[in-house]
Amino acid sequence: MSQQLKKLTIKGFKSIRSLEDLELRQLNVLIGANGAGKSNFISFFKLLNELIEGRLQFHVAQRGGPDALLHYGRRTTPELQARFYFGHNGYFIDLVPTVDNRLIFSNETLWFDGRHSHPRWNLGSGHAESLAPERMSSKSEAFSKVAAYVVPAIRNWKVYHFHDTSDAANVKRAGAINDNQTLRADAGNLAAVLYRLQLQHPREYEQIRDTVRLVMPSFDNFSLRPWPFDPNTIALEWREQGSDFPFLAHQLSDGTLRFICLATLLLQPELPSTILIDEPELGLHPYAINVLASLLRSTSTRTQLIIATQSVPLIDLLELEDLIVVERSGGQSVFRRLQRTEFEHWLEEYSLGELWMKNVLGGRPSR
Repeated sequence: MSQQLKKLTIKGFKSIRSLEDLELRQLNVLIGANGAGKSNFISFFKLLNELIEGRLQFHVAQRGGPDALLHYGRRTTPELQARFYFGHNGYFIDLVPTVDNRLIFSNETLWFDGRHSHPRWNLGSGHAESLAPERMSSKSEAFSKVAAYVVPAIRNWKVYHFHDTSDAANVKRAGAINDNQTLRADAGNLAAVLYRLQLQHPREYEQIRDTVRLVMPSFDNFSLRPWPFDPNTIALEWREQGSDFPFLAHQLSDGTLRFICLATLLLQPELPSTILIDEPELGLHPYAINVLASLLRSTSTRTQLIIATQSVPLIDLLELEDLIVVERSGGQSVFRRLQRTEFEHWLEEYSLGELWMKNVLGGRPSR
């Protein structure tokens, strides 16, 4: 909880021309039409995560260069800006494109909101990778404390996409048994993580197993073991009720496999400081969405969640204050957190999902 992101500003990133001082809660659910900018918002967290790990240039190159990241390219947007506030600590960056297709820092600043002063430590300009991590060992105690707060917070947030359940998906393949500390973005190490939880955190493992049984009554348990001919490798296997025959991951429905990934992510004992999930409802049965909503609410008491969804059933199970409406207006993404006072009379007769479908909340496609 101490590393929770409280407020942010993003300017000049993809469809986000100017998003200022968006306040974040424990549970934040982005709703909006296709192309509104929900995924762009989530992808900015991935950029910051790569930046703080010293992989900014690799990430920029992978995404098509600066013009693919700047709002309508460098001719329209000469600079990308971001301000992140973690309680009394802040991290500010300005990035500019170069002629050789990189993004470099024109400003990198650490900030502290003290009782009587608001000191800033400017880390300079012209560098290609973040200098914040090395400042954690600064001789200035105050400086190093801010860096030691901000850097781990950004490093520890994780962006998850469980969309790929094809035959070639990593989650369906055997993997290294020692790759088990943190669930990967695509759940490619799901079997290894579950195996570690079974051995070291049996209570949480049993919670995951029992939660999967809620949405798949025929499911009995996972069969987790090192491969007999290669003890360094493990694959996801499972059993049905009343049978000891081991099934493989590809024998699960896509929706069930995605739900297992979600349950493991949200019920594991050690959670990232912020978890971001794009369309967690994909392929889920309506009852599974009910269980997912309960998981999101309970996990949000332990860590911060940022979710992007288009699911009316999921929205129905949330609180209005959890929602952030994302709309496309004037060629840019506009973000608006909803206030209960605006919709109290509507909520007496309609559910949140119904209000979204009627476009009372906003965030529906324009005709």
